[in-house]
Amino acid sequence: MLKNRVVITGLGAITPIGIGKENFFEGLKAGKNGIEKISRFDATDYTCQIAGEVKDFNPEDYIDKKEAKRMDRYTHFAMAATKLAIEDAGIDIQKIDGDRAGVFIGSGIGGMETLHNQYEKLFAKGPSRISPFFIPMMIANMAAGQVAIAFGLHGPSACVVTACASGTNSIGDAFKILQYGDADIMFAGGTEAAVSPAGVSGFAAMKALCTDHNDDPHHASRPFDKNRSGFVMGEGAGIVALETLEHARARGAHIYAEVVGYGRNDDAYHITTPAPGGEYQAKCMLLALKDAGLKPEEVDYINAHGTSTHFNDDGETKAIKSAFGDHAYKLAISSVKSMTGHMLGAAGGIEAIATALTIERGVIPPTINYETPDEGLDLDYTPNKFAQRDVKVAISNSFGFGGHNACIALKKFE
Repeated sequence: MLKNRVVITGLGAITPIGIGKENFFEGLKAGKNGIEKISRFDATDYTCQIAGEVKDFNPEDYIDKKEAKRMDRYTHFAMAATKLAIEDAGIDIQKIDGDRAGVFIGSGIGGMETLHNQYEKLFAKGPSRISPFFIPMMIANMAAGQVAIAFGLHGPSACVVTACASGTNSIGDAFKILQYGDADIMFAGGTEAAVSPAGVSGFAAMKALCTDHNDDPHHASRPFDKNRSGFVMGEGAGIVALETLEHARARGAHIYAEVVGYGRNDDAYHITTPAPGGEYQAKCMLLALKDAGLKPEEVDYINAHGTSTHFNDDGETKAIKSAFGDHAYKLAISSVKSMTGHMLGAAGGIEAIATALTIERGVIPPTINYETPDEGLDLDYTPNKFAQRDVKVAISNSFGFGGHNACIALKKFE
């Protein structure tokens, strides 16, 4: 079967280091740090008191005030990022065929802030005070649902929930929808807003978060560095506009990059810890390259999952070495989580945007806070300063709790 070519034509970014693609990418290039003391609630008594929060975000800039009150913050982010992607792509939403346009937006957790607030109300004031919008605000699919409603997208619509792989799985699944001709346009990515009392305390209880940099948040997220001590939570959304090449060309769209491959599998090992040695993460990257018809030595850059945890950074490095062999030492690698924190279900969407802009502009974002090399972690992680390099092929990795692995391959458009 002849498959459609699929291209990225619009980028919508809501992040702790900037809102909009230009602010986001300039932040990446500058090595901007988005990690600060938590401001959304009083975290004084919490073992982790820092996060990557989205600053200066007003949902009413993107959504009707009345409607915004009926949405959780994670949906606010998705709506805003989708609107930005539509504007960036130059799409006239009134002129497209809504039956041929769809939305795949993943979230690892969904409306946790709403869940927390409504439970507090239940315990304090009883069941009669629960909001009738509680459930539709909280459930994880509602970001995709609200986006579809707002923009009249009647085509394929779904919410992928694969923890930290959700955003990448969403883009990969949307890519396949377009490849096989089931839609002309898809808006895809991830959204998350879990910087809440329950979210922070829950991840801290797992010993997953960095808790020793509460007084020095700018140095807390340090992927691949020997002194890393856990990840830092982030929030936001990353949505890309994907189109078949035929549809994009017909309307004269600007093309950032071509999506050429998608790999997904599962470690089937442990609920939170990746399998030792990164065997299935390596296989996931190779699946994406096989799908793209590319050889490992053709890859120039890897946007790493790079969480700043021992198990991930060690395992991902081993996976890269296993998948790429000697070529692993010629690759440029970086983790934008060093700047944004770990945006959970939104991470894959934001990192796909970073990867597409890396290909278009030849600028590789740095891994900031890289100071002390660790034994066995000896690849080029683009330490502290951006690098200029012609990138023709790149991959973006996402690995989630439950062993969910996802990888997309992007290529410079020709």
